[in-house]
Amino acid sequence: MTKIILSGVTAYISTSIDYLIILMLIFYRTKSKKERITVFLGDLLGTTVLVTLALILAFVLHFIPADWILGLLGLIPIVMGLKLLTDDDDNTSTIVNQTLTTHRSLLLNVMIITIATCGADNIGIYVPFFVTLSISELLIVLLTFVVMLTFFCYFGYLLVKVPAIANLLEKYGRWITAAVYILLGIYIMLESGTFTKLLTLL
Repeated sequence: MTKIILSGVTAYISTSIDYLIILMLIFYRTKSKKERITVFLGDLLGTTVLVTLALILAFVLHFIPADWILGLLGLIPIVMGLKLLTDDDDNTSTIVNQTLTTHRSLLLNVMIITIATCGADNIGIYVPFFVTLSISELLIVLLTFVVMLTFFCYFGYLLVKVPAIANLLEKYGRWITAAVYILLGIYIMLESGTFTKLLTLL
């Protein structure tokens, strides 16, 4: 169980390190406790949409009989990590500012920001991760995600008050994310026996 929880924590962190910067930008513009709760709920709704899509895709992929074939999905986070290392940083502040200034409720705006900025990452990481889990393990991971989401929202709010930490995260967050993506992809391929199978085919 501890291993599953740690895997869930790793998967969530790998898709949310960069999002901490976005949460900070959003919380910087909030004025009251009610607005901060609304930001949390918007993040929860957006993440729920993405996790649901990943679960549907993972369910479909479960009909593939060979585990090692599913393990090839581990190449997705590896490629994403390598791409992140070579791409320029996204202008997240522009995304947040443009979305928050539109005439929609704060809840809907935060949900849209979450889906728009985390969509590809979340689905690309969660689908290959989910296909390696049993039903009971999946429930543990989903509960872990809720706890981590709550922690990240609170941490994002606190970081607004600590500029030095925020600057450090903004400077190195992309490299940390890329490293975690690559390691997670390798873990998925190892767990599925993909590397072993590929070696026997050589």
